[in-house]
Amino acid sequence: MTEIKNGTGIGQIQIADEVIAVIAGTAALEIEGVAGMAGNITGDIAERLGRKNFSKGVKVEVKDESVTVELSLTVKFGCRVQEVSTEVQKRVKAAVETMTGLAVQDVNIIVSGIIHDKEKPKDVGEAF
Repeated sequence: MTEIKNGTGIGQIQIADEVIAVIAGTAALEIEGVAGMAGNITGDIAERLGRKNFSKGVKVEVKDESVTVELSLTVKFGCRVQEVSTEVQKRVKAAVETMTGLAVQDVNIIVSGIIHDKEKPKDVGEAF
């Protein structure tokens, strides 16, 4: 849990690390070329059971009011990995800083795989 200093004197603000991870994961998935987030076996099983996990593949470390984010992602085949990764870093940094007010120190990207687009099956109506 991250506490943000609030100058209003009304009370305190706390943001769970999970919330920061969800912000980062959602921002990363918006980038063209990102096929998905790589996670652990527990997250994969939960997704198959119908639970969306927007923090899958995201690790967050908060020290004082500074955040380090690590994202494990898969990239679509044919996309430039470096360009996709750079865009993810920019978008995640902007999203976390805008939504939380915390300074993002690092956004580290781990590309864990490349995904080929699968051919979509033809509709039954197209065969006739």
